[in-house]
Amino acid sequence: MTTAVLDAKSQAYDVEDVEYLRHGDKPLLARIYTPRGEGPFPALVECHGGAWCLQDRHTEKLRHQAMATNGIVSISLDFRSGNEAPYPASVQDINYAVRWAKLNARKLKTRPDLVGLSGQSSGGHLAMLVAMRPHDARYTAISLPAGSAAQDASVRCVVMSWPVINPLSRYRHAKRVAAGANPPEWPKSVIGRQDAYWQSEANMGEGNPTLALERGEKVQMPPAVWYQGRGDLMHDYKDAESDFPGNEPERFVAAYRRAGGKIELVYIEADRHPGHSPDLSKTGDMFERMVGFVHSHVKA
Repeated sequence: MTTAVLDAKSQAYDVEDVEYLRHGDKPLLARIYTPRGEGPFPALVECHGGAWCLQDRHTEKLRHQAMATNGIVSISLDFRSGNEAPYPASVQDINYAVRWAKLNARKLKTRPDLVGLSGQSSGGHLAMLVAMRPHDARYTAISLPAGSAAQDASVRCVVMSWPVINPLSRYRHAKRVAAGANPPEWPKSVIGRQDAYWQSEANMGEGNPTLALERGEKVQMPPAVWYQGRGDLMHDYKDAESDFPGNEPERFVAAYRRAGGKIELVYIEADRHPGHSPDLSKTGDMFERMVGFVHSHVKA
């Protein structure tokens, strides 16, 4: 356990569901885990996984509880899924949520300059994409309420757990696995959900943090960390179409650093079975490492 974690006080927290955005008659809720005390505390806007089409703000409850217990406000989002609205709908919701969190920072016991992003699997991709392009006009399309003080979606840090950082390569990877002898079940569901959300390979290539860096796109690069379980065939694989000698996590980290960003890649011992949600109670010291990372980069 890091010194930063040892120094963080374990504390009680409160939980509340808040409507942060509405599309027509459908409210989008954020489940907010708020440490007790005066603050201001670091805050993470949290993006759930589920291949862009599944899950909700309840899914990764253990992570949110761990953050709040260690003095970090956890803002766990519902956002539009690929089953109801394709890319970039969820990116717009998350971009808005970051600005909403800054606008309501005092009520959330944080400050606008203490807000970061976090996500797991497809949520890790969404967190990084929002962080890299906070001012993209497509992503900022949803305005804050009339009369609100101006806010942007730039963040202090990004925390990712096995993100689908390159949607295009993962899509083609799944198709290759599906075409092999005795294919497993997971590629079928992955392919279908990526089709629903992305609509085309062109979109998978455009909304793609890895390829954005390799294209030389000018993006923001806050301090970031990638936690990756070993033996994870859905997220830690070699792109057969890339000249990069390593797997996709190493490829993204190399591109991020080459562009001037600071990022850590941390391999953890965790049970990971393709096609099934991971058991977050069996991820070793990942939560402790996350807390240490956030407290070392986001200081009140």
